[in-house]
Amino acid sequence: MSRSHHLPSLSALAATAFIAAAAPVLAAGAASATENDACQSATVQYRIVGADGNVVGADWTSQGGFHQWDTVPGTVEVRLAPGQSVGEGCKYPVSLAEYTAEGSTWYTSGHQTMLDKATVYLTAKDVAGADDSGQTWQKLNVKSPDCYGQIDLYGDDVTYDGGTGEGHGPLPYEPDNIMTPYHLIAAWNGGDKECTPSTPDSPTPTPTQPASAPPATPSTPAGSTPPAEETTPPASPKPSTTPPTSAHVPPLKSTPSPTPKATPNGGKQPLAETGSNAPVGLLAGGAALVIALGGGVVYAASRSRRSS
Repeated sequence: MSRSHHLPSLSALAATAFIAAAAPVLAAGAASATENDACQSATVQYRIVGADGNVVGADWTSQGGFHQWDTVPGTVEVRLAPGQSVGEGCKYPVSLAEYTAEGSTWYTSGHQTMLDKATVYLTAKDVAGADDSGQTWQKLNVKSPDCYGQIDLYGDDVTYDGGTGEGHGPLPYEPDNIMTPYHLIAAWNGGDKECTPSTPDSPTPTPTQPASAPPATPSTPAGSTPPAEETTPPASPKPSTTPPTSAHVPPLKSTPSPTPKATPNGGKQPLAETGSNAPVGLLAGGAALVIALGGGVVYAASRSRRSS
């Protein structure tokens, strides 16, 4: 075989080596661009169940707002509304909290104190379907208040009790417009009496000897009475509205991943890296092979020209 025939073979070999070296890098770059679908917000439905097991009021609703209770909502069933696509592993916390209050409405609730709270986590199996006759839904139970109170249904698992630290949040407080819980779905107010006990009767005072009467104060001459001081009118109260409500709740936040180990380059991606865990060593080896074969091609070509 003549030397000229070796040139195409060497060129083909060089091209094949380059493709073999580059293919893993290209595949790695394509893999790093694919991400899993994130969990989206979902719509919650609820219904109130009485002590006899029968539904009280509307059956499966997403109605928000503040309501005056006729029957204290001590048990609330919850589910995800039909027609939703919930990803595998997505969870939606829903909580029911009961507070004592100073009045029977949001506007008169004043200082509130949390007495009870329950939380469930809804998943894909809690999405309503076409036929749910035999389905058992998750239940939220809290103590029933026996005085002025407020009950909140909301879409997270934070305890809004005024505590500090992770998992706690501020108490709802109408005078300062503190509108908690966040992600409020619906709320109920009611009650017909104060939650604090009445002040006990004062003890009967012990009789004492009458003190001598002080000397009479001279009467003020007529026409010398000083004018009464003008009083400042009380300030108008700030307008207040009920906290916003929505049946669309966010998914449970995922647990943070462990802290990655330190890397020689400080955790920054190398400039030569084009994808996650790209095989840089393989690319470098392939490039070296291409250079070596290219040099052989040039050398063979020069020898061919000299011999001809």
